[in-house]
Amino acid sequence: MNAEIVKPLTDWYRANRRDLPWRHTSDPYRIWVSEIMLQQTRVESVKAYYQRFLEALPDLSALAEADEERLLKLWEGLGYYSRVRNMQRAARTVVEDFKGAFPRTKEEMEKLPGIGSYTAGAVASIAFGERVPAVDGNVLRVWARMTADDRNILLPSVKKEAERDIAGLMQTLPAARTSGQDHPGAFHENAAGDFNQALIELGALLCLPGEKPLCEACPVRPFCGAERRGLAGVLPIREKKTERRIERRTVLLVRSGELTAVRKRPDSGLLAGMYEFPNVRGELTAEQAVAYTSENGYDALRIRPLPAARHLFSHVEWRMTGYEIRIGALSGERGRSAHGRDWIFADAKELSGERPLPAAFSAYAKLIHVFPGKGKSREEEQEERNGR
Repeated sequence: MNAEIVKPLTDWYRANRRDLPWRHTSDPYRIWVSEIMLQQTRVESVKAYYQRFLEALPDLSALAEADEERLLKLWEGLGYYSRVRNMQRAARTVVEDFKGAFPRTKEEMEKLPGIGSYTAGAVASIAFGERVPAVDGNVLRVWARMTADDRNILLPSVKKEAERDIAGLMQTLPAARTSGQDHPGAFHENAAGDFNQALIELGALLCLPGEKPLCEACPVRPFCGAERRGLAGVLPIREKKTERRIERRTVLLVRSGELTAVRKRPDSGLLAGMYEFPNVRGELTAEQAVAYTSENGYDALRIRPLPAARHLFSHVEWRMTGYEIRIGALSGERGRSAHGRDWIFADAKELSGERPLPAAFSAYAKLIHVFPGKGKSREEEQEERNGR
C-alpha cells in the first residue's frame, strides 16, 4: 500500500467517523468488549448490548467474578457464546497474572483466551497507540483493492501478507503522545488507532463488498489499484463458502397455565449452558409429540401446531417444526420430570430476565411474549457481507 494514503484517509476518518459509544474512550477493557461484540454482529445491534453489558460489568474484576448464567443472559442474542466465555477466561487471567492491569502490547494480548491478531491489534492501537495493524474483513477488502491483489483473501497467507504490508506502513506514523500520565485515557493524539479505525471505517462505509463500492466518495481513490484497472467491483476474490448442513428439529412449547417448560443445554457444544424449549431431531407428528411429552412425565390435554421456523448457524441450518402442548396443573417437585430429565417451568418474566435463551428459539419464544436475541448476527442478515 502507498504511504501517501495515510494523511487523506486519517483526515477523512476524523471528519466523517460514526459517533459510536466505544469511540469515546481509550479504556482497553471497554474497547475490548466492543471489539468482541462486533465480531459477527452488526454495529446497530451492538450499541444497546454494549451499554447494558458495561452497566452490569463495568470492569475486568466484575467480568471475572460474574455468574455464568448472568453472563450468558447479558450476551443473549449476540450469538457465538464462546466469545463471552473466553472473555471471562481472559479477564480472570488478567486479574490473576497481570494484577488486573490489561496488557499493553499486541504480543501480550494474543496470549489471552479468545484474543486473536485482529482484536489484539485493535485494542493495542486504539487504547495504547501501539503501531500494529488490525486486519479484519473490512481491512482485507480495502487492502486487496488498493493493491489490486487477485488472490483469495480467505487464505491465511494472504491475510499475513496484508498484516505485514500495513504494519510496515504504520511504522511511518508518529507515536501516540500523552500528557505525561501513564494511563490509557491520557492520549491527546493517536495516529495508530485512528489509522486502523480509518481503514475499518472506509470498508464499512465506502469500500463496500460486492459490485458497487462507493468509489466516487473515497478519499484515497487516486491510490487504488483496483480503481485504476476497473476491478473495484470484482475484487476481492473470496472462495465460496461450503453449504450449511440442514438439520430438522421439532420444538415443543409445553405449557401449564402461564408457565412454559425449558431445559438447560449441556455445558459444552453448540449453545452450551443456554436454556432451550424441549426439542428433538427430526419432524415429529402431533401424535409423536404427545408421546414424547408423556415419556417425560407430562400428559397432554391438547396440542396445536405452530408456524415453521429456521435459524442459521455457521455450518448448520435448523429447520424447525413446532407444537404447543397444554398440560394440567403442576404438582410435586416443580420442574422435575418423572424420568429425571430436568424440565424447568418458568413464566415469561423469568425467561426474559433470568434464563438465557438463544435467538435460535426466538420465533417460538415470542409466542409466549419472550423476546430473546433482538440483535441478529451478521450471518443471519447477509452472510456474504463483511462490513461493520
